Amino acid sequence: MLDQAEIKKFEDIILAPYATKSYESRGRLHKEKEHPYRSAYQRDRDRIIHSAAFRRLEYKTQVFVNHEGDYYRTRLTHTLEVAQIARTIGSALRLNVDLIEAIALAHDLGHTPFGHSGEDALNELMLKFGGFNHNLQSLRVVDVLEERYPDFPGLNLTWEVREGIVKHSSSFDRQPKVREFSSSEEPSLETQAVDIAVETAYDNHVIHDGLTSGLLKESDLEKLPLWHNISSQIFRKYAKIEEEKRKYLIIRSLIDRQVTDLIQESQEEIAQAKLKNPADVKKLGKKVIVFSKNMRGLRNPLRRFLVEKLYQHYRVVRMSEKAKRFIQELFKVYISRPQGLPPSVQKRIPQDGLRRAVCDYIAGMTDRYALDEYKKLFNPYEKV
Repeated sequence: MLDQAEIKKFEDIILAPYATKSYESRGRLHKEKEHPYRSAYQRDRDRIIHSAAFRRLEYKTQVFVNHEGDYYRTRLTHTLEVAQIARTIGSALRLNVDLIEAIALAHDLGHTPFGHSGEDALNELMLKFGGFNHNLQSLRVVDVLEERYPDFPGLNLTWEVREGIVKHSSSFDRQPKVREFSSSEEPSLETQAVDIAVETAYDNHVIHDGLTSGLLKESDLEKLPLWHNISSQIFRKYAKIEEEKRKYLIIRSLIDRQVTDLIQESQEEIAQAKLKNPADVKKLGKKVIVFSKNMRGLRNPLRRFLVEKLYQHYRVVRMSEKAKRFIQELFKVYISRPQGLPPSVQKRIPQDGLRRAVCDYIAGMTDRYALDEYKKLFNPYEKV
């Protein structure tokens, strides 16, 4: 029987010395007895999966907003893809995959509707009132906004998962400062694995969505060495393959090549750093879950290509600006007439302030809900 004693023994045998052990957790904000047959991080993972915020990710989008089509990736599919890639990295490096999965599944809980354009709009609206950052909002969701338990607010996750949420950072996300989590310390290797998985999943799967939408052309991608090397290999092996299958194979191979490079390079970095425990990771002064110099050289042109050809495509810019206007108008209406807010939002105003309560409400919306609210408030023929 795998009880807490056996879980400890299992982690001591399987995990590397520098991995984060669940039995060494700094604990939870609100003291509670741990489950007899699940580690603390397994319990965190399960609480995240059963949260309302996690379910809403199904209708929160990234680049393509919800009404553009249901084929494109959402925050939920992205989150699951990140968790899968991060677990692969963690398993190979003998990290704590339960902690990795919990951080991966929670990393986007605070994201707004309409992707990063929604976050930009809320940040501008809240600039004089503390701003808006989706990492901080994710922490706020798991610490305060989820209301599921009678003994405490939020999900009462472990310190390590909460630190991973705050210290999650990539080229898309900036790490905010929270006094509880020292900004001078490096994040755990489990958090680093999630960070790199976010970029890998985002870059490669947005290519697939871009090709599907017609905003990206494969002929342009062929000019990039990383894409061309893989596509030519697949063409030689499967000369008569169907186009959709060929694109899928290229994307799959892109991810596999990058993750393989990452694991090999990270193993070397860890060995050179002579990490003996998780504390050594914190004070190292640099991240060690990294791509090789050669792979970074291949990835950089691909990422610049996505910025130029996809994120700055006129249709994406139009979608982004339209999404910002939706959020700006909703915010103005709610602020001017807070009596029109749902009772669950109104009850938070005395302790959080009107603007933060409205910000929380909008940030928690799905694309579909935000669009429905807009129609109810601005279409005279729509029922409220």
